[in-house]
Amino acid sequence: MSKNYIENLVGCIGFPIEENPSCVINNAAFADLGINWHYLTLEVKPDNLEESLSALKAFNMRGCNFTIPHKINVLNFLDELSEEASIIGACNVLSNRAGKLIGNNTDGKGFVKSLTNDAGLDLKGKKMLFLGAGGAARAMSVESALSGASHILIASRTKAKGAELVDLINNRTDAEAELILWDSDISIPAEIDILANATNVGMYPNIDDYPSVDYSTISSSMLVTDAVINPPETKFLKLAKEAGAKTLDGMGMLVYQAAIAIEIWTGKSPDCEIMKKALLEEFKLS
Repeated sequence: MSKNYIENLVGCIGFPIEENPSCVINNAAFADLGINWHYLTLEVKPDNLEESLSALKAFNMRGCNFTIPHKINVLNFLDELSEEASIIGACNVLSNRAGKLIGNNTDGKGFVKSLTNDAGLDLKGKKMLFLGAGGAARAMSVESALSGASHILIASRTKAKGAELVDLINNRTDAEAELILWDSDISIPAEIDILANATNVGMYPNIDDYPSVDYSTISSSMLVTDAVINPPETKFLKLAKEAGAKTLDGMGMLVYQAAIAIEIWTGKSPDCEIMKKALLEEFKLS
């Protein structure tokens, strides 16, 4: 067999995608596992999403990840959904099983694992506020509710989208959810334990942007975390740290959700420490 032959191809589909580091951590995991898999980053505009899935099948790719802005719209083109993806209403992992496209969601599990493993938190009884109501927010908030969070606030600029997510949490989990209409700087309630940015505000190249909240209402009793991973320390996290809060970047969430996806695709458990090391080297933080 030629050394240039790739037996199993996967990738990440998004727009924009050029600065996404998923290929670094996935290819590091494949190399460590000693398997002939390779991961690509693929720029796909929203209007070409369905066409890209036909191409995925034509190339016999084994699967892919989805990032902004495809996590919800891709549901229209899949053959089957896992229970998690069905509840969440968003998909970030696809498996191609002999031309049958099966959607899953590992974002929420990666987020919760980062909170427990990297921040040492038990979510049972925690009160959380999520900024945003898109695909990432849906996964993060629903999985948090399923993991024991008792009260969840959803801040959304679109009332209908936010209300839909609140209803989902109230109807499908044991947590109590409420909507905050995000039409101005949000004051963070003093009882909030975890504040999470689940939007793409502050993502490269717009690294000076940050969510519009009242940072004077962030306190030292809170953990503030961000789903944005490029840059790892966003302006949002810097401002929260200046306000006295503990902070957690999104790199752990990225690594853990990717590890779960690799296990779905390959049946093998990758070494998360190898993946973290590759990510730190990519951001020149090692």
